[in-house]
Amino acid sequence: MTKFSTTLTFCAALAISAPVVGFAQTATPQTDETVTVQTDETVEPSTSVEDQLSLGEEAENTSEVGKPYTRETIGAWEMRCIKVEEGEEPCQMYQLMDDGQGAPVAEVSLFRLPSGGKAVAGATIIVPLETALPQQLNISIDGGKARRYPYAFCNPVGCYVRLGLTNEDVASFKRGKEAKMTIVPALAPDQKVILTLSLNGFTASYDKVSVLNQ
Repeated sequence: MTKFSTTLTFCAALAISAPVVGFAQTATPQTDETVTVQTDETVEPSTSVEDQLSLGEEAENTSEVGKPYTRETIGAWEMRCIKVEEGEEPCQMYQLMDDGQGAPVAEVSLFRLPSGGKAVAGATIIVPLETALPQQLNISIDGGKARRYPYAFCNPVGCYVRLGLTNEDVASFKRGKEAKMTIVPALAPDQKVILTLSLNGFTASYDKVSVLNQ
């Protein structure tokens, strides 16, 4: 053992074994009067290690505020809601459509609108970027007459259709079993891609949709 390590060991031993002391008593000259020295009769024990440990407390999770999540699934529809700190969470109906083999192609989000206008509900439909925009989007319910909607804009996510639904449109969705959406690929304008939007659970989901105020 080196001199340096021996010194460390000696100092550590002193730190562990040395008692806690107060002021040392010193010799006093004898006088005719008796001198009384008051000392503390009891010494409070040191706090235990366990008492110094924090067990923590439940913290509010604010990192999820503003993020969408699926509250529940009703039929073929998901109720997509936004986390808020307090108050009622805004929710929309959501459905992802595939090509029939499981590959996602398009998605639909539906919300209600304030009363007073011709449209009582609105929907946002996103389709792939490789879509022929002049051909627009066609929607028909249970083989009925199709309605055509223009594309509003495109971004890296896809091309968007923003459509309004009247009371008659909503009633048709509630009665129907499925809606067919037709898009035309930009690279194959002579072909059509038909997507199926299931209307299973539409009525129950629509009753829980929030009203979009802005």
